[in-house]
Amino acid sequence: MSKVPYNTLNTSFTTGDRPDFVRQNLNTINDAIGADNLIFTNQIHGKGILVLRRETFSNYPKPVDADAIITDIPRLGLMVKQADCQAVIIFDSQKKVISNVHCGWRGNTLDILGSTVTRMTEEFGCKSSDLTAAIGPSLGPCCAEFVTYDRIFPGEFKRFMVRKNYFDLWETSLRQLLHAGLKDENIEIAGICTRCRTNLFYSYRAEKITGRFATVVMLK
Repeated sequence: MSKVPYNTLNTSFTTGDRPDFVRQNLNTINDAIGADNLIFTNQIHGKGILVLRRETFSNYPKPVDADAIITDIPRLGLMVKQADCQAVIIFDSQKKVISNVHCGWRGNTLDILGSTVTRMTEEFGCKSSDLTAAIGPSLGPCCAEFVTYDRIFPGEFKRFMVRKNYFDLWETSLRQLLHAGLKDENIEIAGICTRCRTNLFYSYRAEKITGRFATVVMLK
């Protein structure tokens, strides 16, 4: 429903788009995946994690400041909003547990992916070696320039610099998932840069005033 510069399927109420358009866009997504509910958070580039269980779901406070959501509830769509940051889906096919993680560069510095894997093991008894993960379209090493990297990144991140000031945050997330115990063969990277592909995705780096696309995961 959304018009330029938010066209077409903007999912964010905080970018300047008309709220009624955003609500209709969210309803379109909800209907397309057949969800009972579509859940999203106030993403604050932190490491807060929202855990939703059947017995407490009806009482969870809204809105929630968090950058990851974990659940074992079927037909509950977990949505991450993006315009260059990563959405990382993590799935345990044995325990039937999913998570969706909003991971920008700040999330990488906080190791939100490792924290999410830990919560999945603590809360639901997941084994990290059973988990599969998908790193979706996001800012690629071709465009991830950080001229102040020496002030914002820990020293060990320099291994992810592919050329002067440019970093491979896909590789960063991959390494953090491996460190959390996932197997290399269970991790897939889309390898699509949002800044390069504004014909398909919103990109804050490329467009500044723009919408937010979504990655949604749901247990059937």
